[in-house]
Order: sequence, then structure tokens, then C-alpha cells
Amino acid sequence: MTQAAFFVLTALVDQPRHGYGIVQVVDELSEGHVQLRIGTLYGVLDRLAADGLIELDREEVQQGRLRRYYRLTDAGGAALSAEAERMAAGARAATERMAAHRPSAAGPAPAGGPVRRPGLAGGTA
Repeated sequence: MTQAAFFVLTALVDQPRHGYGIVQVVDELSEGHVQLRIGTLYGVLDRLAADGLIELDREEVQQGRLRRYYRLTDAGGAALSAEAERMAAGARAATERMAAHRPSAAGPAPAGGPVRRPGLAGGTA
């Protein structure tokens, strides 16, 4: 699942939304890291609908323009849940691996004793 699809599904968890509403929520959820352009958004929506992960909820005319609202299907909720778990497992594995290979905070003692360096107010660090 692409990052864009993941965030679109996540944006639809709590309520049906129209395209611009999805863009706004995705921006908020991703803290600005995923900024969907309208063309990209509708490509993602078409793929998710074709896969049965979302469906059209309703259409409304607002200020002379048609707004299509999409909602998450049960299959979409299941797919999102599985992807979130897969991502969490990957993040745990990376965190554990990094922690296991991180040098200790004190680090190895330098050969030949302490190294004197200037510190604040002429002291040593």
C-alpha cells in the first residue's frame, strides 16, 4: 500500500469526506509530509474504490460544484488495520536493531587518559 493510500484510508476512518476534505486531513495526519495534489488524490481514490476499500457515500452540489463524498468499507478498514500493524512491526524492528548497535552514552575511554579540551568559561570538557 502506498503512503498516499494509507493516509487517504486513515482520513476516512471517522467519517465520509470529499476530495478537498481528504487533502486537508491527510496534510494534518502526516504533519505536512504527505501533500496530495488533486490529480494524485483522484487516482488514489479510483484505485481504492476499484479494490473495494472505499465507496461513494453521496454526492452534493455546493456552490454549483459537485462534491463526491467517500467512505471506508469494512474491507478498507481491515486493509488499513493490517497495514498499520505491518508498519508498526517494521518500526519496532528498526528501533530494536538501532538500539542494539548504538554505542553506549559514555563511549569507550580514550587511550592514554582523559583528553583536555577547553569548555565553558575556560574550564575543561
